[in-house]
Order: sequence, then C-alpha cells, then structure tokens
Amino acid sequence: QWNWRSVAAECPRLAKVGYAGVQISPAQEHAQVVGNPWWVDYQPVSYQIASRRGDRAAFQAMVSACHAVGVKIYADAVINHMAGSDSGVGWAGSTWSGHYTYPGIYQPQDFHHCGIAPNDDIGDYQNRAQVQTCELVNLADLDTGSDYVRGRIAAYLNDLIALGVDGFRVDAVKHMSAEDVAAIMGRLSKPAERYYEVIDKGGEPISMSEYTGSGKVLVFSYGDEVGSAVQWGKIAALRNLGGGVDGTVARVFLDNHDTQRHGGAQVITFKQPRLYALANVFMLAWPYGEPTVMSSFEFTNPDAGPPSTDQSGTTKDTVCGQDGWVCEHRWQSTEGMVGFHNVVKGSGVELWWDDTSVGGSGNAVAFARGDRGYVVVNNATAPLSGRSFQSRMPPGTYCDVVHGALVDGRCSGPSVTVAAHGWFTADVGNLDALAIHVGAKVG
Repeated sequence: QWNWRSVAAECPRLAKVGYAGVQISPAQEHAQVVGNPWWVDYQPVSYQIASRRGDRAAFQAMVSACHAVGVKIYADAVINHMAGSDSGVGWAGSTWSGHYTYPGIYQPQDFHHCGIAPNDDIGDYQNRAQVQTCELVNLADLDTGSDYVRGRIAAYLNDLIALGVDGFRVDAVKHMSAEDVAAIMGRLSKPAERYYEVIDKGGEPISMSEYTGSGKVLVFSYGDEVGSAVQWGKIAALRNLGGGVDGTVARVFLDNHDTQRHGGAQVITFKQPRLYALANVFMLAWPYGEPTVMSSFEFTNPDAGPPSTDQSGTTKDTVCGQDGWVCEHRWQSTEGMVGFHNVVKGSGVELWWDDTSVGGSGNAVAFARGDRGYVVVNNATAPLSGRSFQSRMPPGTYCDVVHGALVDGRCSGPSVTVAAHGWFTADVGNLDALAIHVGAKVG
C-alpha cells in the first residue's frame, strides 16, 4: 500500500540489502468508498494508471528509479472482476452504472451472469462453476472466456509492461479457469513473470496445480504451516516443509495484505514481533519456493486503509516507524536473512539438528545450507547455551546476520568463529536465532 514516490525512494536500500523486487498494490483506477478501506484497490473501475498512490507519471518514475538500482517491479493485477457496487465515481473520475456498464470499456454482455446461485453470488465453494462464473462478494465478474474481454485485460497488462513492469501478481485466479488465464497471458507483448493467487489448502475442487502451466502460484498453506509451528507446535515438524507444488513454481509467504486480516489465528504477523522475526528467519533460510516478505501498516479495524493525507484517501508518504508504517522488511533479522537466502540459493539442507535429540521440546532447530551457510532457530522458552554446532563452512570468523550487518569488513553485531571441520560454539537466546554465511565473513 505504499505510494509510488515512497517505493522509488526505498529501492536503493532494497537493492543494497539484496531484495530482488517489490510487489506493489494495484495500479489501476479504483472505486471510492467511504472510509477508504484497503480493499477498494481490488475494485477496479477503469484501466487508467491513477490511484490513491499516484498518477501515471509517478508510476513511471518509480519503475525507472527502481530499475536504475536493479530492483524489479511486480504489479498486483486485478483482472477477474470490476467493482462491487451498482454505480459510482472512481478515483480519477470514471463512472459506472447498472453494475455492469463501464463506458468505453465494458457493457453487460462482457460479464458472467451465472444464473446458478442467488443474486449470482458464489454460495458454494465446492462448486467449480459457481467459483469461476458467479460473483465474488458481488464484484462484477468479467467473462474471461470472451475474446473482447481477454483482449481488453491483455491491453492493460501490456500497458504496464510498456511502463517497465517486470511481472505480475495476479489476483483471484481460482475464480477464472486455467484456460482463460493462459489465453490472457498468451497475449502479453513480451515475457513477464507471473504468480497467481490461487487459495488452495486442499479439499476444494480447484487446485493450484491447474495453473502452473502458465505461471507460478502463491502457496497459502505455507504460511499457515509455519505460523502454526512457531506459535503452538514444534518447529522441528518443519523439517519437510513444502507446499503441494514443485518449489520451482512456488511463491511462499508468511502473511499478506489479506491473510493478515482474515487468515485465521494460525497466520503470524508483525503483531507478534519476536515470533514473526523467527518465522521470517526460517522462511528465508529454507529452500522451498521463492519467498516474499511482507511490509505492513498498523491497523485495529481489519478494513482500515493505509495512512492518508486527506478525506479522499491519498496515501501518505512512507516514513518507517511513523504514521503507522511498520516496515518489517527493514528489521535487521529479515534484511540479514535476505542476504543469507541469496548466498545459499541452490544448495540443499544438510546436517539437520533439533533439540529432540537432547530431550528438548522440538522447538530448536539448526541446519546447514551446503558449505555456504548455517542457521540456528531457537523457538524454545530456554536459551541454547554453550552448544557446539557442526556446519560445513570454511574456517573463519563470520557475522551473525540476524543481529548485525557486515560493514567495511566489520560486523555491527556479534560474530561467530568457525574452527577446522566446520564446528563452532555459540549461545542462542530463547525466541532468537543465529545465521552465518560465506558472504558475510569478517575481515
């Protein structure tokens, strides 16, 4: 929910830390709703690049600034539906009426009218036809099987590509058939990475594996599994953590803008900072999928939108630590682990250890990532004191990147000395972690 100017300003820091890209909130013109809730961004009313986050020029400037330092931009694309109300005026002045008339864009024949559920709203998520042709909470459902609609959506995505966007997070994908999604993506003007929101935790008629022929998928069960283990379980149970699709097509995350608010108690968020930091350490150390880190704003009302400057909801510039901007992507433990993730990428998990081997609760684990890195995560109530760990790291002194950064050859936090044969001794506090890698060697 950052505005474009703030994303542009943050990209040099992101590049320095090692983030590959930024997933931005939807770019197109959205509905205006009293109170400016976060979800208005998911109610498009036109394909103009004009929203509470900035206009087309600001969007272009953001992409250029981020590309200048090697950071990619992934746009959140809302292509399944339009707005949920019967009429209104959008952020940039576009109007719509009769629920299905968007002048110059869409007419009633361009939408699904499923006829198989009351008010054409999805009532049964076990019914594939309802999920893919009826309306999601009254949002006007586009007929993505229509050649005209496919062309109109592709034109919008190609406009974003022309502005320099590198790829897309595609919203509400399970509400479109895999065939429709693939047909739209087949019209892109040049290759762009895609990852799809397909909420599939098992037990539903539509699975994320249906969509992997045309893009990657967001694995919603992953955050549930990690969050449950960190809060109530035993993190040793994460030894075989995966997500139902091959890791090469998986995008993983602990929480997102939606699950933070409506995902259930198992979803762990910035509101439990110590546990959330540990969960991020584990995610960034673990080799399954491509991890995405959340950056949030404070809320008590789950509908609340981002900090704004006026009644119409213009998004405030982000100043981390002010106005409710949380910026957990900047936490040292997370920034340090982004570097760890990048250095160990491509290596497997070896030398797994957990505290059940010494009569513990299963809440402390450690493992090597080949000979490139080693991580210890202690989710137990007691510290790990004076314990020796066996890595495969070359001998030397390494910065503990969970607690410090390597600056001019020196670590701003504690260091760990690895002896011959990869052994080192360290204390790891309760609800704390330690990580070393060959890219952060002291001296």
